[in-house]
Amino acid sequence: MSSLELIRLFLAVAEHRSFTHAARRLNVSPTAVSKGVRALEGKHGVTLFTRNTRSVALTDAGTNLLAVLKPAVGQIDEAFDELARFQQRPSGHLRITAPRAFGYLLARHLVPRMRTACPDITFDLSLDDGLVDLVGAGYDAGVRLGQSVAQDMVAMRLSRPLSWSIVAAPDYFARHGTPQVPRDLLRHATIRYRFSTSGVLPPWRFTDSDGELLLDTDAAVCANDTGMIAELARKGLGIAWLPDIEIEEDIRQGRLVRALTRHVPGTSGLYLYFPMRSQNQPKMRALIGQAMQLAEEGLLDVGRPV
Repeated sequence: MSSLELIRLFLAVAEHRSFTHAARRLNVSPTAVSKGVRALEGKHGVTLFTRNTRSVALTDAGTNLLAVLKPAVGQIDEAFDELARFQQRPSGHLRITAPRAFGYLLARHLVPRMRTACPDITFDLSLDDGLVDLVGAGYDAGVRLGQSVAQDMVAMRLSRPLSWSIVAAPDYFARHGTPQVPRDLLRHATIRYRFSTSGVLPPWRFTDSDGELLLDTDAAVCANDTGMIAELARKGLGIAWLPDIEIEEDIRQGRLVRALTRHVPGTSGLYLYFPMRSQNQPKMRALIGQAMQLAEEGLLDVGRPV
């Protein structure tokens, strides 16, 4: 028997002052109870009960042990009861990572719905444009573009494909000319995104008469935040490749102008991703369900061209 099983035998005998009643309570034989108590006494070298044919009584050592073990086992039982409640209702803490440009979607749609439907779930939201190791960094789930999701993760589409644009300030194009084909960018100052963790500058992807084209331009400035890149472009420091969601208002107000529109393909949409083993947790099932509902309603579709 395990130590916890022996403790439960001891507590049952102490409560009922009877090996027979304790056996009936635990649904075991009186012999098993007697052997268990003797094993516990032998293991610790003390006598816990005095017994005769008519009665069972606690010794001083038994009385002291009961005073300590009874509340302790009660706490253990409460802890396991709480585990059962975790299986019955969504509760706990969710840590979610998302890119800065799309993090507002969580604040505007997903988190309010989750808090209304599952008030026992709390959130910790982190905005990071770089690739994130969910397990290593202690996150429950992440939101990323589809091509950025690790292959060992479960990924669920949240939005339609996103649109991106090549943009610069009007005065930049006035001074340096507007590129007519993607390769013209090799002669321009460009503002590039750099991944925080790897330091990699992802190439810009285009389509032309020869199919897909990946360009690795010389970077006048690098940054690891799309919002900062947009601001640098507004200042006329060069040409940037940005998600339309980041620059919609800039396009409307004329602060940025698009170029090479027909050469810029869309990218995969946003995905919710998480480790496979976590999807059985009630809090994760609730998150998945609410995210799927939002996706079906189209509320997470972003970046429509202006």
